[in-house]
Amino acid sequence: MFPETAIVTGGSSGIGAAIAARLSDEGCQVRVLDLGQGFDVSDPHAWAAIGPVDLACLNAGVTTGEGDLSKLTDSSYRRILCANVDGVVFGARRMSQVMSPGSAIVATASLAGLTPLPTDPIYSLTKHAVVGFVRSMAHQFESRGIRICAVAPGIVDTPLIDQTRAELEEAGFPLLDADEVARCVVHLAREGQPGEVWAIQAGREPEPFRFANVPGARHRSGESAGRPPAH
Repeated sequence: MFPETAIVTGGSSGIGAAIAARLSDEGCQVRVLDLGQGFDVSDPHAWAAIGPVDLACLNAGVTTGEGDLSKLTDSSYRRILCANVDGVVFGARRMSQVMSPGSAIVATASLAGLTPLPTDPIYSLTKHAVVGFVRSMAHQFESRGIRICAVAPGIVDTPLIDQTRAELEEAGFPLLDADEVARCVVHLAREGQPGEVWAIQAGREPEPFRFANVPGARHRSGESAGRPPAH
């Protein structure tokens, strides 16, 4: 059975709790890494104590709840960067040091990492960072026999939406259940392709997001330059 061992950051509530529960129900030995239990995902020294697992779910995340940039506080900005970006980068770095070939990493991004989110642009910033990081790291991890991919859920019924829950319910907007996201995470852990980002929306089956190609560089002669050399 895969995975036999896993870590889940932010696993005490919401999507993380659903991931941990689903994995545990399938017989996986799960360790939850959560700030409420004393683990700070933005602390590289804390990560140094984490050993190898079959699956790392880098899920911890917060929002600012602020759409007006002029009102964004320094502390709120630093807090979201620490949780949403540092937690993924430091976690992936540690896993690159200890994971064995055949292991997998699944990061929790968001549709806000694929589209604009005017109601919380800094949250969108952090999730775009996660998407770009996962896609950019895929080849490096694949060369070590490790797959890294991400899920990008829409609005999920978790405590993160408590500030806007009433508005969403009044509008009749369909919400994802956290277990729907957890199911996709487990699927990607077993069958996901390196660098994939799967979009998850209420009422639809999850699917890999198709990224548009950017215009390629050309020589003055008009000949395609191909890809730039790897550094």
